[in-house]
Amino acid sequence: MRLGLALGYWGRGPDPGSLALVQEAERLGYDSVWTSEAWGSDAFTPLTWYAAHTSRIRLGTAIVQMAARTPTATAMHALTLDHLSGGRMMLGLGLSGPQVVEGWYGRPFPRSPLTATREYVDVVRQVLRREGPVELDGRFHSHPYRGEDAFGIGKPLKPIVHPLRADLPLLLGAEGPKNIAQTTRIADGWLPLYWSPTRPDVYQLGSLPTDFMVAPMARAHVCDDVSQGLLPVKAMLGFYIGGMGHAAKNFHADLMARMGYEAEARRIQELFLAGRKEEAVLAVPDAFADEISLVGPRQRIAERLELWRKGPVTDLLVTAPDPHTLRVLAELNT
Repeated sequence: MRLGLALGYWGRGPDPGSLALVQEAERLGYDSVWTSEAWGSDAFTPLTWYAAHTSRIRLGTAIVQMAARTPTATAMHALTLDHLSGGRMMLGLGLSGPQVVEGWYGRPFPRSPLTATREYVDVVRQVLRREGPVELDGRFHSHPYRGEDAFGIGKPLKPIVHPLRADLPLLLGAEGPKNIAQTTRIADGWLPLYWSPTRPDVYQLGSLPTDFMVAPMARAHVCDDVSQGLLPVKAMLGFYIGGMGHAAKNFHADLMARMGYEAEARRIQELFLAGRKEEAVLAVPDAFADEISLVGPRQRIAERLELWRKGPVTDLLVTAPDPHTLRVLAELNT
């Protein structure tokens, strides 16, 4: 099981310690570093910065939002950074949800998300393979564009730049069973949310293709007080389950419900949406936060890490607050 460092997205501004953490992860033998985006900082720019200050560690987006860019623009970002980094780029994509897509990006959330994802991946693959001009008569992505407002002179094009790798790894963030099943067919890997090594049946994963990546994120923190160490996990869950989506359309809350915490998920939503955010965080069960993270003394983390090794996880992407935790995980994973 490879280790990766997941930095997430910025809050109010960039973390001045992130670059040093990335360089320490590379020194410790971590395989990859990952960035994210929501409705603030983008994922590609900081990843380019880290690429310029490292030499070996692979570079991934977990995730970039499909609504933020056309598939050809996303492919341009990926192939450019792949060239600049010497072939270290991995492209992680996700649909996000209706509240963000329609509220922030000002675009309709696709009524058929499986079709929209499949078409998006198809276009990105065509760009990277550069076997011919990009052409797709899709429901959501049409190349050339043939809508009623088109001039009708769109020309099929292929990238001027020759991509460094036609097989640049493409991963998808997927939560629902149908989306996960499609991911195993059309992508090179899966970026799960809230992976619990004791509940693999929740995801209905089935058999996987050869070399398929399963790369969940998990908070890791070496500390003496487990309850205190879980507070950042609970804060993240409170925000995602309570605020990252509409009360009637929240994929994160739905996933928590499928993992056996339906009543708790609805209570977190209720509190968060009522403006009682601190109560929403405290309503997150310690048991749920604990099973999807690696928190506590070294020996406890060592024992729990074995559970992650036994399943299908190929890459553990840790959000770690300090170099000491990174170092302990690297030692335990040898």
